[in-house]
Amino acid sequence: MMIKQNKVASLFSDWKLGAAFFSLVVLALGCASRISNRDPVGERFPAVAGEALDGKEWKIPGDLAGKPAILMIGYVQDSQFDIDRWLLGFLQAETPVPFLELPTIKGLMASAAKGSIDEGMRKGIPEEDWHAVVTLWSGDAKRVVALTGNERPRNARVVLLDADGRVAWFADGGYSAREMVDLDKKARELLAALPNEDRETSA
Repeated sequence: MMIKQNKVASLFSDWKLGAAFFSLVVLALGCASRISNRDPVGERFPAVAGEALDGKEWKIPGDLAGKPAILMIGYVQDSQFDIDRWLLGFLQAETPVPFLELPTIKGLMASAAKGSIDEGMRKGIPEEDWHAVVTLWSGDAKRVVALTGNERPRNARVVLLDADGRVAWFADGGYSAREMVDLDKKARELLAALPNEDRETSA
């Protein structure tokens, strides 16, 4: 189960301690090579696997099939500041679709440091929100970087997936109120297009 709107306030206020540890590690292990930014709208999100802080294994986009969802991807230290602003925007707009945060860590040392990184994040995030933070490592991280590019890595990559796992909306230019309104509108449109029973389970 992913974070829904009524969970955003808790995550927004409590994420920062874990983010401090995550930021230091990502700065050291993260995007050593630059890949040009690109707009992936219309493309299927790459098949990746990760583990949430609560231990649940995720396959994305497979486990999200049948409903729209928002992914917030962080590559380096300062992307957390951008993610925090998007989180506040979701709270204020009461965006009705669920979302996941994807700390994305690529590099040869990532696997060796995995346990320490996850433990550091758990210390700063309330246990009830561990299910919504899914870390991607090494090869899976590379596939996501290849989809979006990682120039200007301080900006979070915000991806809205449709019910088929395709990118319906994308932003990498940093938070803006105008972009937030546009994302919220698009998410509601996708949700409204679902059959009633699917719409209820996605809200």
